Amino acid sequence: MAILKDLLISLPESRVIGDENTTIDQIYYDSRKVTPGSALVCVPNDQDFETDDAKRGTAKVMAAHGVQRGATVIVATEEDVFVNLPDSVTKVLVPDTRRALAFMAAEFYGNPSRKMILVGITGTNGKTTTAQLVAEVLRGGGLKSVGVIGTLGATTENTFFDTGCTTPRSLDTQRLLAEFLANGAEAVVIEVSSHGLELQRVVACAFDAAIYTNFSQDHLDFHKTMEAYWAAKLLFFTDIAEYSLHYKKNFAAVINLDDAYGRKLIEKTINGQKYSHLTYSIEYESQIKADNVRVTPSSLRFNVISHKGDTSFNVALTGSFNVYNSLAAICYGVLAKIPMPRIQQAMDGVKSPAGRMEFISEGQDFGVVVDYAHSPASLEHVLNALREFNKGPTKLICVFGCGGERDALKRPEMGAIAATLADVVVITNDNPRGEDPTKISEDIKAGTTSGKAKIVVEHDRRKAIEYAVSIAEKSDFILLAGKGHETYQIIKGEHTHFSDQEVAREVLRSRT
Repeated sequence: MAILKDLLISLPESRVIGDENTTIDQIYYDSRKVTPGSALVCVPNDQDFETDDAKRGTAKVMAAHGVQRGATVIVATEEDVFVNLPDSVTKVLVPDTRRALAFMAAEFYGNPSRKMILVGITGTNGKTTTAQLVAEVLRGGGLKSVGVIGTLGATTENTFFDTGCTTPRSLDTQRLLAEFLANGAEAVVIEVSSHGLELQRVVACAFDAAIYTNFSQDHLDFHKTMEAYWAAKLLFFTDIAEYSLHYKKNFAAVINLDDAYGRKLIEKTINGQKYSHLTYSIEYESQIKADNVRVTPSSLRFNVISHKGDTSFNVALTGSFNVYNSLAAICYGVLAKIPMPRIQQAMDGVKSPAGRMEFISEGQDFGVVVDYAHSPASLEHVLNALREFNKGPTKLICVFGCGGERDALKRPEMGAIAATLADVVVITNDNPRGEDPTKISEDIKAGTTSGKAKIVVEHDRRKAIEYAVSIAEKSDFILLAGKGHETYQIIKGEHTHFSDQEVAREVLRSRT
């Protein structure tokens, strides 16, 4: 419960029409969930927030529905929304309802981010694995309870909440942080997506550190251009960094120096800011550098060179790209002044997150790997990693598709990568959503002409996996890419249960 004027303390541009001392029991952005005595913030539709309100139309529709359900406060960007609402309803006019929702939610839940260690991770690829690694490093540093919010949901050592998207909407993020704090969490690691930045989902969060992994093509269905996509990422190191510095004086950034955009980020943006940064790399000279890297199907071995001397690491992950994810976590540990032996011990105990280079074994004499790779760069990284283990006259079989109603420009590029690096490419359904699967597969196939691989199209994902297993021979590798941890498919708007891991195991067990 809160007083309206207290929730607006960080929104001086807001204008209240009515009683600013109105008591608010809860805040909502979805009018279907409104309860009596609550505030409804009329947030416009975005790509992964498609309520009935958004489908029906305008903020005016949302407001009327909210009042019908008992809302006593309506927040909107246009006075026209308030026409025909009862005088008893307090109206709040703001320039931006997404921003208003974020700061109102932060105040409502007591600004939990200011009372804990909060680490954010952004980048096209590697956020989920890096988040899990940073959480382990924090535990290794002595923290008893660490939360993680991201693609796999919101978790602590003994709780799980399904979030539905990588970076939850601001109201949900603040609620989760408050719940974690109340349950004893001392730190939270959060994956900060470009959607989350663009849609102001973490704008009212005070971070202790911002970790940058890498940048490559993805999400152009949403951002439209690479320039706009990059501009969204920069918000973490400008606007949100500036906000964080008000409450976390030691805020700092961790940057991958081997990434071209990472170097650009330091040169063009971070060097002009009031906070410090730490860099990591394999190739470039950085503060935390790995050398003598050895990659096997089950582990990474490398040395870390830093001002603390040389330290050897053995991490139960695979793929050279996971060396970078590991370095990001190690770099944060150094930034947080955790002793290197504790960082080393924490990294020794990590496990690969679900659907990230996950090996499926049912006693077969060939490899089956499930990975979430769904961008050109991530698919290339995973295929290159498997090719390292796939020496000699053996096949690399890649089963993948691309999401419908999402970035179509990456489809032929991913097709070209698969056809170049794999020996057999099986194009299948990912989540076609409402788009024609044939159109998606044709877009992918258009990029495969430059490669050497045999191309097979099988829209039924189970049959595609069955085909891949049927042609696999000793020492081959099968990559099931794109779904990772997901346990569903979205076809013609319907969610149906589907797990690459489950199907792969069933097919392998039935193989004769």
